[in-house]
Amino acid sequence: MEVINTLGRRKTSVARVYMKNGTGAVTVNGRDYKEYFPTMPLQYRVHQAFMITETEGQYDVNVNVNGGGMTGQIEAIRLGISRALVEVNPEWKAQLRAEGLMTRDPRMVERKKFGQPKARKKFQFSKR
Repeated sequence: MEVINTLGRRKTSVARVYMKNGTGAVTVNGRDYKEYFPTMPLQYRVHQAFMITETEGQYDVNVNVNGGGMTGQIEAIRLGISRALVEVNPEWKAQLRAEGLMTRDPRMVERKKFGQPKARKKFQFSKR
């Protein structure tokens, strides 16, 4: 199997995922994922797609991710890994979709409007 290249996005985070056959090593921006994402809930999301498809330890994943915060980056990585697994075996798509891993979350930060301090907040109104 050659290298499978997919893309995952969430808010302003963009993750480029490169997956190939291997031993289950996951590197994020040149570092081990456990070093890059120190907490257990974040580490769980990296393996979530592999756990659902029962393919843990079968693929090496190399990820380049930038933009956004921790949660946005991990969600982008999770989407990219899910898309790569579907390229390997299209039958896994139904399982991953049932868990919500194939859906691109479209929510973005609303832009700030002029004449207001934030997107929705207004300056204090004084009647007199």
